[in-house]
Amino acid sequence: MMLIVAGGIAAATLWSSNGFSNAALLKSAEYGITSLRHEVTQQRQLMTNNKDKAEQHLRALTMRMSEIQARLMRLDTLGERLVEVAGLPANEFEFASKDVGLGGPSENSDMGEAFQKPDFIQQLDDMLYELELREEKIAVLEKLIRGDKFTNEAFIAGSPVERGWKSSNYGRRTDPFTGRLAWHKGVDFAGKQGSNVLAVAGGVVTWSGYKKGYGNLVEINHGGGYSTRYGHNAENIVAVGEVVGKGDVVAKMGSTGRSTGPHVHFEVLLNGKQVNPTQYIRRVDVARKN
Repeated sequence: MMLIVAGGIAAATLWSSNGFSNAALLKSAEYGITSLRHEVTQQRQLMTNNKDKAEQHLRALTMRMSEIQARLMRLDTLGERLVEVAGLPANEFEFASKDVGLGGPSENSDMGEAFQKPDFIQQLDDMLYELELREEKIAVLEKLIRGDKFTNEAFIAGSPVERGWKSSNYGRRTDPFTGRLAWHKGVDFAGKQGSNVLAVAGGVVTWSGYKKGYGNLVEINHGGGYSTRYGHNAENIVAVGEVVGKGDVVAKMGSTGRSTGPHVHFEVLLNGKQVNPTQYIRRVDVARKN
């Protein structure tokens, strides 16, 4: 699974100034996930091996699963604290627990035929899935907060294509549809239909779908106010919320939307406003030296 690193200089600064407390938070989160994963897996194996005896243990299992759910919620609180420390948008790192529908008999219930036992196996599988989501997000936050990893991964640099050529620069140009002068908010790279479109830095996918003018568009948030866009794709490979790394394939080159032929329209945005991508494309040699 592809990983993200989203953040900015602010996050790296936080690591240097609050390194000890941040490291403690990360260690606590990692330990909590490892412990919970072992516990949930163990309970699931117990249920699988003893389905015929499950009713004898309904109360104990229900209580145990409630405790695990409570620990998941505490882990969510810790995750939210990490997001706050890193200075990231909370809506891109949601740690809210989903209700896995815990249930079971009350103290006075009759354990007869009328009682329908909950599907504990499915509930445990749901918990494992929730843990996997948290593992991924906390791994991202770890890279974000640890300045050295963050700097290398989230540093926007290089071309968004493996093969191709620059076909249109940022700035004023003649619009290919109207023939009039117009402002071009990105840089276009032409190439072969279906060739790979690459993320120029790690981040979180915040848009993957059709957008007027752009056709099939992928947008990635890299943190620190930076994001990049990749437009006119034949096919988007990634989904919203997915974590991507530098150099990961995010789309296939195409000509959807307002386009005259196969190319990728590449934009760099700072605080929601398009800036000239050229300086970031030329950064590739600097990034390699680091």
